[in-house]
Amino acid sequence: MPIGAITRGTTNPNRLRRVDRWAQTWPGLRTADDPLVVDLGYGAKAVTPVEFIERIRKVRPDARLIGFEIDPERVASARAELATWAKAGRLVTGVTFELGGFETPLPAGKKAVMIRAFNVLRQYDEADVPEAWRGMVAALAEDGVLIEGTCDEIGRVSTWVAVTPSGPQSLSLSLKLDALDEPSIAAERLPKVLIHRNVEGENIHRFMVDLDRAWKTHAPLSSFGSIQRWVATVETMKANGWPVHAGRTRWRLGEITLDWAAIAPRDFD
Repeated sequence: MPIGAITRGTTNPNRLRRVDRWAQTWPGLRTADDPLVVDLGYGAKAVTPVEFIERIRKVRPDARLIGFEIDPERVASARAELATWAKAGRLVTGVTFELGGFETPLPAGKKAVMIRAFNVLRQYDEADVPEAWRGMVAALAEDGVLIEGTCDEIGRVSTWVAVTPSGPQSLSLSLKLDALDEPSIAAERLPKVLIHRNVEGENIHRFMVDLDRAWKTHAPLSSFGSIQRWVATVETMKANGWPVHAGRTRWRLGEITLDWAAIAPRDFD
């Protein structure tokens, strides 16, 4: 039996564009001999996994995707959607939908270079996260990555953890900058492993406080646009000792990525 529980499964077109854009940069994707990607818990419609593979194919045109859902009705529905699209002239090749959960039942001998599991663990308990991660990571190639996170209903606020066979590596936040009040709005959409840790004494809380402070400090730059203000905010975070990844190209997209060790829960194993 698939491991996990049936959750709401709601989704919207283009909801996961922010994480997909980051996924395109994963080094292992570019070098993999067999660029197999997985969308685990894609929900009630086929639209987001199809968008996922279409974006991944901008980097690896030969990529294939397997979508896993724990609900047999969702698997059947996604297959039917593909068939309907094909009849209408939109043929989506190299995509299959199968029954499966956190055990990630790939075909014998196959490993995934990437697993996206978005808005899945949000509805579980924090204590369930390590075992779910272990099940998915076991299906990864050596240079693969599990991208596990959550976002709001239309994808304006998105956060995710990158987990490799060596363990969690980074946390990313991606925000729509127009009309952004405070970056800490992302706290409402943190991955399950962190969402209950945004309290005094935890590193993620300190990070959110510092991020808001830097954003407010650079409020005068708003006259030049929200992107300039955000880039200055991230530069300040880096100057203040936060181990921030990448550079201005990524930051201009409303992203900030930093080492997992800097924000890991105090008792994380």
